[in-house]
Amino acid sequence: MAGFHFLQTLFILALASSLAFASDSSPLQDFCVAINDPNGAVFVNGKVCKDPKLAKADDFFFSGLNVCRNTSNAVGSTVTPVNFNVGKTKAVAIAALSSQNPGVITITNTVFGSEPSINPDVLSKAFKLDRHAVKKLQSKF
Repeated sequence: MAGFHFLQTLFILALASSLAFASDSSPLQDFCVAINDPNGAVFVNGKVCKDPKLAKADDFFFSGLNVCRNTSNAVGSTVTPVNFNVGKTKAVAIAALSSQNPGVITITNTVFGSEPSINPDVLSKAFKLDRHAVKKLQSKF
């Protein structure tokens, strides 16, 4: 009987420890300074990046961050986009924050407040809403 209780306790501890070790990776471990030259570069998540040992403070500098922006919105914050397209054609980026700070991603602002607006028929089908409800939501953002 003591052996059964020991195995039962060991099983419960194994389950609890597997849940305790499930977490996101450290947010400090991966940053990428994009470069055009794939030789002598490192790959972070499949992207060609400058070797972190060679990164300089100037790689992360943007002169527009000192300009005050409008924060009188529902969230009370603003985002200053810093984009640098290295190619000759238009680029598209879909960015979101990780689960380290999930409250910052507001899908409603992105989907219903986009410019140009997303077709209400597409949104009504995706969110299983009628067209009138989608139009009402789009008018609020």
